Amino acid sequence: MLRLTFKQSDSEMLVRAAASVLFSTLVRRGAKLVSISDLAERPQYGFTASAALEPVGPKFVRITDLQDGKIDWNTVPFCECADPEKYLLREDDLLFARTGATTGKTHRVKDAERAVFASYLIRLRPKAGVFAGYLHAFFQSDAYWSQILEEKEGSAQPNVNGEKLAGLQIPWVELKLQHAIAEFLRCVRCRQDGEIVELPDLPSPLAGQRPVVARFETLAVQIHEARTLRHQATEEAAALIPQERGRFFSELSNRFSTRPLGDLMVMSSGEGLTSSQMDISAPYPVYGGGGLNGRYTRYLFEDPTIVIGRVGARCGCVFVTEPKAWVTDNALYLKQISDELHSPYLVHALTTLDLRQQANQAAQPVVSQKKINPMRIPVPPLPEQRRIVAELDALQAEVNALKRLQAETAAELDALLPAILDKAFKGEL
Repeated sequence: MLRLTFKQSDSEMLVRAAASVLFSTLVRRGAKLVSISDLAERPQYGFTASAALEPVGPKFVRITDLQDGKIDWNTVPFCECADPEKYLLREDDLLFARTGATTGKTHRVKDAERAVFASYLIRLRPKAGVFAGYLHAFFQSDAYWSQILEEKEGSAQPNVNGEKLAGLQIPWVELKLQHAIAEFLRCVRCRQDGEIVELPDLPSPLAGQRPVVARFETLAVQIHEARTLRHQATEEAAALIPQERGRFFSELSNRFSTRPLGDLMVMSSGEGLTSSQMDISAPYPVYGGGGLNGRYTRYLFEDPTIVIGRVGARCGCVFVTEPKAWVTDNALYLKQISDELHSPYLVHALTTLDLRQQANQAAQPVVSQKKINPMRIPVPPLPEQRRIVAELDALQAEVNALKRLQAETAAELDALLPAILDKAFKGEL
């Protein structure tokens, strides 16, 4: 049996495709179309209030509380509500996002606590003889979404009101088939979440659709595995850079004498730079952090410069700036370098020292010239330094090419899955 585990967007896509297969088949085989208003009570808008962290009243479910098909009741806020009975949620209520980026998404309430729902939601309650799981299954399908998208078109702010929702068309089937469809889609979703469950058989008129769904699940797994393997290969290739760099410098330390960095370079955090280098009008990249909010002074560098993050999130990170760039005094910049060093070799040497890790081991992470000075690096002749740099740069170029290929392949694979699913629920597979 397949064990599936997908990212959230893939899981939603697969559930939508499976639902689309079932509901499109019902329509093709002559199921009667009825309005949502025939199957559910009149849509009800939610309660307008301000959320509160203190328990001043019932819990207050908002659009943002509906995540991945669940409500985390521990994070739902409270609100003051003079007439909570009118808005209290109960088991099998269907909540419908009526505005914003998630317009049209629905949530079936389970394990309801004492809670009311917010005004950007619409509530539907199934009538007697209608299974809430069937309505929720329909709300995952293209048969539903195509109608919602028609209603959303032309709006500056996407929204769907209760009247339009009540008028949407849905295939009508007897209660036993409603339960079978809802259970089938529940299993589809469980399988994408990694649970080992069988896809149940479907009764007539859907008996032939189980193999279709199983087929595009298999194709989706193959795409997911290809995406994962490509990503792993890229990560493994990228790991070669620090491994090879470490190997080179270990061998160099055995072959050549090492020197303290304080004898080979001088770094600074802005001392000696002129006010003319502090014009902040040019839109150049900023190195060192903090230079956009006025907390740190930033200086313009006309030529590529070696920079080390001094404090904060970039502490110990080694960069080479672009030809024109700002460097803040939240970073150290290379002020002088010995003629015994090839500057790209120094970049690799500083990176190999892993200043970031060393800084993070301190109670107050900080990189300073004083801390860098006693650190030692091997100093081979300049031709040998250039050879090491050339080899590492060539390896980096191969990794960069692989990353570009991974990005292109990932985009192709991301496009392939929806294309396959589109063909699946159109019956073209």
